[in-house]
Amino acid sequence: MDDMPKTKEEQYQVCVDAADERGFERFGLRSNESWHEDPKHLVFRLARYKFVAKMLSGYRHALEIGCGDAFGSRIVQAEVGAYTGIDFDPIFIDDVKARMVPRWAFDARVHDMLEGPVPGDFDAVFALDVLEHIEPADEHLFLKNSFASLRPHGVAIIGVPSLESQAYASTQSKLGHVNCKSAPDLKKKLQEFFHNVFIFSMNDEVVHTGYHKMAHYVFAICADQRDT
Repeated sequence: MDDMPKTKEEQYQVCVDAADERGFERFGLRSNESWHEDPKHLVFRLARYKFVAKMLSGYRHALEIGCGDAFGSRIVQAEVGAYTGIDFDPIFIDDVKARMVPRWAFDARVHDMLEGPVPGDFDAVFALDVLEHIEPADEHLFLKNSFASLRPHGVAIIGVPSLESQAYASTQSKLGHVNCKSAPDLKKKLQEFFHNVFIFSMNDEVVHTGYHKMAHYVFAICADQRDT
């Protein structure tokens, strides 16, 4: 419209036009809290999604286990054919569905991995900041069910805060953390399910192959699933 405000530089007018046409999207439940309390943590979380997205680029269908508010899902969606997000908490899935827009629509479901595998057929599965919330007595069942829907030659990515980092974690961050692992222990556990497990360290938003005991976060990329 002619009476709409105009930006001084033409290339930025699209920002004004988009806001006028679509309005403003909002943060998810978890990302909203992070943005208020500790904004840099949102950067760290999105960097984890970018790493997953690049590792899974070109895959047909990716399943995220424990998606929470799925605020980082679009980063993965942009690289894969299809994305499904599941979480055991209906409050988060309700929030996801309330914020969903047609361009970035995806299948969001309430599902508890301890109750069984996710129905469907996936060639990639990933879980970020989930395994540390699973009681050690339940982790084998959780992982078995998580990988049960993988197609032959599918891959899995698991990301967790390192055990060594917990001495420096905030009180809120540590709530619910009952199963953090060192890199060697994570690799050993995942080798029960996969022939090949590759470990990466992460500090802040940087993924690297440095000394795992100095890493705040640990990634495992798993391939060539065993018969279990």
